[in-house]
Amino acid sequence: MDFEAQLYKYALQNAVRFNGTANEKTVVGRLLSESEEARKKIDEIRTKAQEVCVRVNAMSQDAQAAELKKVAPELLEESRGKKHEERDIFAFLGIRPGEYVATAFPPEPSKYPHIGHAKAIMLNYLLARKHEGKFYLRFEDTNPELAEKEFYDIHLDNYSWLGIEPDIIDNASNHMEEFSLFADQLIKKGKAYVCTCPTEIMRENRAKGMECACRKNELKKIQHLWQDMFLMKEGEAVLRMKIDLTHQNTTMRDPVLMRIIEKGHPLTGRRYRVWPTYDFENSIMDGLQKITHRLRSKEFELRNELQRHIQLELGFDQTKIFEFARFNMEGVESSGRIIRDKIKNGELVGWDDPSLTTLVALRRRGFVPDAIKNFIVNTGITKAEATLTWDDLIVQNRRILDSSCNRYFFIDDPVEIHIRGAPDSTSHLKLHPDYPNRGTRDLITHSGFLLSRNDFQSLEDNALYRLMDCLNFTRKGNDFSFHSKEVEKYKTAGKKIMHWLPAADGLVDVTVMMPDKVVRSGKAEPMLKNVKVNEIVQFERFGFCRLDSIGGENGQLNFWYTHK
Repeated sequence: MDFEAQLYKYALQNAVRFNGTANEKTVVGRLLSESEEARKKIDEIRTKAQEVCVRVNAMSQDAQAAELKKVAPELLEESRGKKHEERDIFAFLGIRPGEYVATAFPPEPSKYPHIGHAKAIMLNYLLARKHEGKFYLRFEDTNPELAEKEFYDIHLDNYSWLGIEPDIIDNASNHMEEFSLFADQLIKKGKAYVCTCPTEIMRENRAKGMECACRKNELKKIQHLWQDMFLMKEGEAVLRMKIDLTHQNTTMRDPVLMRIIEKGHPLTGRRYRVWPTYDFENSIMDGLQKITHRLRSKEFELRNELQRHIQLELGFDQTKIFEFARFNMEGVESSGRIIRDKIKNGELVGWDDPSLTTLVALRRRGFVPDAIKNFIVNTGITKAEATLTWDDLIVQNRRILDSSCNRYFFIDDPVEIHIRGAPDSTSHLKLHPDYPNRGTRDLITHSGFLLSRNDFQSLEDNALYRLMDCLNFTRKGNDFSFHSKEVEKYKTAGKKIMHWLPAADGLVDVTVMMPDKVVRSGKAEPMLKNVKVNEIVQFERFGFCRLDSIGGENGQLNFWYTHK
């Protein structure tokens, strides 16, 4: 049995049924259920299945269906009869038809958003839209030491690029009077007190489960201290919630609700000095905005109980909060502090460095919003930690770019050769092989051609080579000889097909910034001058690239490499 052929058919069928993505385990399972011989070679089958699924998943959905019709039409009919409905990743929430849904995403305006932020905002946004509810984008900006003015617009611009249109955009700092009023309520109920203990003592007491003298103060003294807090210096006092100092969840051990921060705020200046903590602010804002559901990453899981408790004490409906595991992109730095340090010392070119998964970096490289959305949805909502690779994201992006991007020739590090006997000719090259109505690029050729240095160095004596859609030639030493024009003659004994350019005036100077920040330089065909900044193209046999800028006296085109 040809295992690879069988796996290929089943991978195509699985991809057609499941929105373009073949599941390796499902494909292996299908083959093992039908072949005892395959079960004896399980390791080999798994390796082949992985390779096949990568190949199939790189195809567009139309190409997958066409290929399945070609190799196994009976499986295509079977797939159509069992067409998989789009997976509802929110089904576990148990939301009833017609139930009101309001979701929120609270970014901190202190750094550039990355793909992890994109997952959190996208999931909350999609959930609200699925149930025709409301989505709030709320800046968590109640720590003046972290909030920076420029990042408000940076976040809005990035989320707008993703296609996210909030119903309401708000800043937590707009609600400072309300935070103080709710703090007053808790004090009057005997649920909060002012603690003047030094920070280290307070931290030590919480760890040991011990109360301090401040906790025993009478209401009038607490209220007096609370008013004094607005005049005290930073670090002299905090407002704490009275819960349980022996609670198993340490976040419940009389947490801080309000603290003094003297630094000016980027929006409100020095109007306020006593600011809410993350838990107090989020609990109240969710309550005020009647947020019904929140999906967020697992590092906030221990805070869930505290925030529900605050809402309960203040009479708000409790927000249903669900955590999902953060995913790590293999080999990608995500710490804002470390990224800042690397930018400062020159290891990164900026927040849009091609090695990063900040949204500005992905956007600049040429990743498109729909690919990021598909990637996020495919990772699902699970608490199981996962380490993903660039390939997982690239599969989604390539599927979209493959049909949308025109093709061009770019010759990296060119070497000029002359092919003796080559006829004067015009090569008509399609802008896209699957869409002939897009037109052609016409390249006039004589005997001189440019090849990439890698292709040139691979040429062997007496072997037959083909210049794509142009001609066949042979090499003997430093002599290059015309062989024929027909591709059929190459197919019988040819060794390699390569892209090329005519050695002529009018070629375009091109640079490509690679993910490792190495800049590749070369020449490209004249029609590339029609490409506009931000447009993504496919350089044949090189990869997808986005035009980043045009500069220099000769109109050099500077691209950023997207991926193969």
